[in-house]
Amino acid sequence: MSMPSSGGVFPDRGGGGRPSDGQGHPGSTEESAHVESVAEAEERLRRSQAQDARPRMNIQQIHSWVDLEIEQALRRGDFDNLPGAGKPLRNLDQNDPDWWVKGLIEREKLDLSSALPTVLALRQERRGFPESLAGIADEVAVRERLEDYNARVIEDRRKPVVGPNPPAIAGRVDVDEMVVRWRELRADRERRVVEVPSETVHHDATPELSGAADLGESPRQKAWVRALALTLVVCLVAMLVWTAL
Repeated sequence: MSMPSSGGVFPDRGGGGRPSDGQGHPGSTEESAHVESVAEAEERLRRSQAQDARPRMNIQQIHSWVDLEIEQALRRGDFDNLPGAGKPLRNLDQNDPDWWVKGLIEREKLDLSSALPTVLALRQERRGFPESLAGIADEVAVRERLEDYNARVIEDRRKPVVGPNPPAIAGRVDVDEMVVRWRELRADRERRVVEVPSETVHHDATPELSGAADLGESPRQKAWVRALALTLVVCLVAMLVWTAL
């Protein structure tokens, strides 16, 4: 009875059943995966240690930083000779809680049209008619301006409604009626210019005087005031939008 050869039926026991990658290196796939997992673990450990070593500011340190900035500004004289320094605050008897912010917007002549929602911006533009059109001398241009406003109102109304409440809308304007009011306003202004020319000269000189007075203020002081005003205005607009929603 003949026995089968070692290269026939029985597998080679010298390899121990280990898989080969086809290049004579058995088990290289498992070794590569193990090396990659070790490298990833080391990277996660390094990131965790770097994040723990990063200093974090607590509430007390934040207050100290703010106090330090204010103290340095005082030393530089950023708050010296500000408009209204040492004078009593005006309009303290008003019941409007936003009187100071509104006065700041009016005093600094800040343009909030870009910060308002579309509906509020359209309403504000409509309230300015026809006074905002007084500088336009051509009736065709006035009609184009009014028709463009009505087109933007219709476009805003076509936007999808979000939420259960009905959306706020802006009203359109009667172009012909507004053009008649614009003509009356232009005629009244031209009549005043003809009757009282000296008053016009006085009004033209007023901005120059105010500009000369503004030259005495420091640019750094004006930058501080405008930055504070813009921050307060953005907060106020955000609160109004959140309340409206």
